[in-house]
Amino acid sequence: MGKILGKQSIVFENPPYIIEGASVVGPKEGEGPLGKLFDVVEQDPMLGQDSWEDAESLLQKEALQKVLLKARINRADIRYIFAGDLLGQLIGTTFGVLEYEIPLFGIYGACSTMGEALSLAAIMVEAGNAENVVAMTSSHFASAERQFRFPLEYGNQRPFSATWTVTGAGAVVIGKGKGFAKITGITTGKIVDYGVKDAQNMGACMAPAAADILYQHFQDFNSTPADYDKIITGDLGLVGKTILFDLLNEHGYDIAKVHMDCGVEMFDASEQDTHAGGSGCGCAATVLTSYIFKQLKKKAYKKILFIPTGALHSTISFNEGNSVPGIAHCVQIECC
Repeated sequence: MGKILGKQSIVFENPPYIIEGASVVGPKEGEGPLGKLFDVVEQDPMLGQDSWEDAESLLQKEALQKVLLKARINRADIRYIFAGDLLGQLIGTTFGVLEYEIPLFGIYGACSTMGEALSLAAIMVEAGNAENVVAMTSSHFASAERQFRFPLEYGNQRPFSATWTVTGAGAVVIGKGKGFAKITGITTGKIVDYGVKDAQNMGACMAPAAADILYQHFQDFNSTPADYDKIITGDLGLVGKTILFDLLNEHGYDIAKVHMDCGVEMFDASEQDTHAGGSGCGCAATVLTSYIFKQLKKKAYKKILFIPTGALHSTISFNEGNSVPGIAHCVQIECC
């Protein structure tokens, strides 16, 4: 059974395995530096649907279908799905997994949702309450813009601190059967609010939460940055990455040599006009299930920290003048 460690962590005595992962992305993501590593690259951002939201649901449906095929597992063998997205009442997930008729825990952690899903799935499997569980998230550039910012037709000017919401979905099968990697521990984040009110600067909103959970993870596990091949944040982008380094340096931790940010890696900022990088639930999820998993499979990475970050706001809270708090969830993964 999992053992409570420190203030916010769990270490797994019988670590659940990562059996397989799958990624489905849109055309812009396919044109980026990681384009050849994704399982499916859609050529139409609408995916042939009548709305952006229906397109996002189809991303989840395809990611789930693909991961089951890769894992050679029938949907009847999946006990639970832990999944979420950025849309109100999780409609991307609802209509994405509807026809699979698998018990669902719908979860929301903004762009940190994949970390939350992996954490809860690992707890469920390690506790003996499920043989196989799926963790999955998605986002879509256009549906997120409509939900949180401006209609695309408005043609607003994006500041250079802004990130580009990734159109994509990532799915992971976690189970008791042998896999290529295992989840050996988690550190669950708490809400951190530095009072930032700029919803166009997600990196600044989320970096304090990433720094907070990393500091706590090092304390709980009695570890240092040197103990990991990579420390991977989800979507801080170029702005948030710099803030993260500064905040951790104040605590005596320098992660610069081992740090990677999925949002920075997803796009070529100079060629694709994405400014500070990528963001959205699908950012960390698709980079994890493509590039990062490939590194673990060939043992280029033996031990990593995966830390998606989320900005906890809505159009209502923003328009009422509230700040944008952040949260992050840390998952410790080791290759087998």
